[in-house]
Formats: sequence, structure tokens, C-alpha cells
Amino acid sequence: MKALPKGSPKLLNAWAFYDWANSVYTLTIASAVFPIFYEALFSEGEHYISVFGLNLKNSALISFVTAFAFLVIAFISPLLSGIADYVGNKKSFLKFFCYLGSISCMGLYWFNLEDIYIGLLFYLLGLIGYWGSLVFYNSYLPDIAFPEQQDSISAKGFSFGYVGSVLLLIVNLAMIMKPDFFGITGTEGEAAMKAMRYSFIMVGIWWIVFSQYTYYYLPKGNKNSEKVTKAVIFNGFKELRKVWELLKQNLPLKRYLESFFVSSMAVQTVMLVATYFGAQEIAWESKSDGTTGLIICILLIQLVAILGAFLTSKASTKYGNIPTLITISCFWVLLCAAAYFIRLPIHFYIMASLVGLVMGGIQSLSRSTYSKLLPETEDTTSFFSFYDVAEKVGIVIGMCIYGTIDQITGSPRFAIVFLAIFFIIAVILLRRVPNKQVLK
Repeated sequence: MKALPKGSPKLLNAWAFYDWANSVYTLTIASAVFPIFYEALFSEGEHYISVFGLNLKNSALISFVTAFAFLVIAFISPLLSGIADYVGNKKSFLKFFCYLGSISCMGLYWFNLEDIYIGLLFYLLGLIGYWGSLVFYNSYLPDIAFPEQQDSISAKGFSFGYVGSVLLLIVNLAMIMKPDFFGITGTEGEAAMKAMRYSFIMVGIWWIVFSQYTYYYLPKGNKNSEKVTKAVIFNGFKELRKVWELLKQNLPLKRYLESFFVSSMAVQTVMLVATYFGAQEIAWESKSDGTTGLIICILLIQLVAILGAFLTSKASTKYGNIPTLITISCFWVLLCAAAYFIRLPIHFYIMASLVGLVMGGIQSLSRSTYSKLLPETEDTTSFFSFYDVAEKVGIVIGMCIYGTIDQITGSPRFAIVFLAIFFIIAVILLRRVPNKQVLK
């Protein structure tokens, strides 16, 4: 097929559609069903497990495993970007991580406490697959879209993701709440757990199937027929160093990345632990009510996030990217502080709505702002690899801090409040971005 020109609507839609394919992972595995499933494996009131020679709180364990996964991703991303630049085929790497993540999602079907290490391995590889694919997916943005298109198409991608993931989650929710209707047998609790396991398989299939549309239209690049050597493998780290040196000459980009690094510690951590927080800290009337309530909250977040991404795109056009990001970060500070006081389901529903409003906005706008600030270059993979490494290292720090506070205090409330500090620092750093880089 003849390659589509840069800025082509069909090409832009194909790129954005990968969000439709992969966002079911972030919703079902990272945010909704798996956290509820994981919490349900433990007896009522029991939150500790002996693993790796330690007695760890279950939510702290997941935090530490997640942090390790992001540490691995932060290390391998430069290696992969170096090879991808050399062979000129980012699409192959995108496919590899997509399939690794989707197959690992299916593997979660067998997750249980008796074989906890195997289950944690599938969880780890799912994270690596999802986030590894995003290194190459994000790097396509400046390749396929002109600067004036990037805010809107980035927001469109997130919107596709929210809609697609919500559709699948609604089906999963129906399976969990009405297992008999889907022919899932067993007692109420057993049938619900089976439905959750089936949902992990559905995520993997959805991710593989719908990503094919993206692969069909995305450009491949020019392959290098020469042998991949040690120098090529470590070229990614050299490229990161080169990007670091270039940042010294690009003050707006350098200061923006500093703020992005800090805010990533908090944003992604909140998103990754929200359901665990709700399962343990909210006074649900019963375990089944808690399961239903948590999934409804996640659905609410996704639906409101569509509006949030749209409003943020409009606000950035009118007021500029940086002022909009400052406003969103200030709102995050208030949300983290308020999280300490929420105890009832109605509180959690309200919080979920507010989180959704700013979640979609800050993710979409952060990506497109970085893309706009890039210097004129064809080597976008290296710059986005640097962006992704900064994000992943930030998440490692954020999850480790969260997990440590959760483990020591026995409650995630203090950890969530602590994350507000990162948003305050991010606001301060954003205000240091030169005024001329308001970014319309």
C-alpha cells in the first residue's frame, strides 16, 4: 500500500485508533477489574502476604512490583529506541510489545495466591508490554501530524481510548454482576471471580485485534540491512545523552521536562493505585457493593475524561499549553488533599468525577506540549524515548514512595496526600518556562 502523506486524516485516525486498542489494558488491568480481583483474593480484613521473604501489605506489594516494571522499561527503552532508529522500523517494536502485553493479560487468567510469583510475572510483563509499546506509539506523533494538528489528534487518541475501554468494561461489568446471563456458573462469589478472569482474556484479544488497523496504515520506515552491533544496541543511551546536551541549549524544553518529570510521579501513581485505595479505604456496605461501586467509579472517570480531554484541548488553544497545565496541576493539588477525608461511597463517586476531568486533560496536553517544544528534527524517537524515560523514572519514584508509606502506616491516605507535594513542585517549575513559550 502506498504510504499516506503526513497530516492525512486517515493516517491520523489510524494512529489515534491504537489508543482504542490498548487503553483496555489501562482500564481493565491497571485501574478496574484486576485491582478488584486482586483484593478479592484476600480474606475479609486480611491485607498482608508473605512474599520474597517479607510480610508485605498487598497494595504495597503491587506498588513495588509496578515500580520495578517501570524501572525495567526505563532501562530498555533507550536500547530499543537505538535499535529502532538504526533499522528504521518502529512498527515492528510497537507490535512486539503489543503482543507481549496482550498475551500477558491473558495469562492473568491463572493468577492466584498459591502461585503468586507466576501471577506477578504476568502482571509485570503486561506492564512492560503496554508501556514499552507507548515508547514507539508516542514517537510517531510528530512524524504523522503537523504541529497545529498535534493537540487535537493527541486528544482524539485519548478520547478513542476512553470510549473503547469503557465499552469493553461495560461488558465485563455485566459479566461480573450477571454471570448467569453469560453462562458463568458457580456461587455468586465464584462466578464473579470467573467473570473477572474471562475479562483478562478479552482484554488481550481486544488489544491484538483492534491494533491491526493502526499497523496497516502506519509507515514502516527504511530498514538498514547491516548487522546490528553492540554499538547499535547502546546507541539509544548515546542518543539520550545527546538529547540531554541539546536540552542545555533549549531552556523552554528543559524546564518543561523538569515539571513533567515531577508531575509524572504523582499523576501516574494516583491512576495506578486509585482502585486499591477505594477497595480498602471506602466504607462499602458489602464486598459485592464495593466491586460494583468501584467499577462504576472507574467508568465514571473514563467518561468524564473524554470531556476533560476535549475541554483541555480547547483551553490550550485559547490560553496556551503552559497556563492550562498550571491550572490543571493546581486542581490536582486540591484533589490529593481532599482524598485524605473521603470515606463514604458518595465521596468516592464525586472524587472520581473530578479526577476524570483532569486526568484526560493532563495526559493529552503533556504529550502534545512536549511534541510542540521539540526542535526541528527527524529523530523523534530519541526525543520521545527521553520523554518516556523521564516519565517512567518518575513513576518508579512515585510508586516506591506510595508503597513505602502504605506499608509503614498501613493506610494509603497519607501517601495520596504526600503526592500533592509533587504537583506543587510541578506548578512552580511550569511557571519557570519562558513566557514566550505560552504555546498557542
